[in-house]
Amino acid sequence: MTGTTLYERLGEREGIQTVVDDFYDRLLADEELGPFFDDADLETLRRTQTEFLCETAGGPETYDAAPVRDAHLDVPFTRQHVQRAITHLTESLDAAGVPDEDAETVIQAVAAYEDDLLATADDGPDAGGGE
Repeated sequence: MTGTTLYERLGEREGIQTVVDDFYDRLLADEELGPFFDDADLETLRRTQTEFLCETAGGPETYDAAPVRDAHLDVPFTRQHVQRAITHLTESLDAAGVPDEDAETVIQAVAAYEDDLLATADDGPDAGGGE
């Protein structure tokens, strides 16, 4: 992959969409994580995740969905679930041929939201739950 910005190196929106689609396919096939998506609007999830990664990578897209914390308050994720999802994302980036350094940048951007992914309605705005 070539390009001067992370967004370009990831293949711009099309390349990022490919990673996101593979990532969600892996999540859905995972026996522990798949059930979290039984009633989910997968088209919207794929679109907003793509926008999030595009924006994070410096692209022109804007993530305009609910804040990560708010969107996951009713999802009973544990740290193990988040780590399992990150493993799937790593595999998706690898399958797309993303160089290790760029993949690590993407993983760190997503991992920075771990406490928000683990928050519950009973937590304060900066607290993470779900051990």
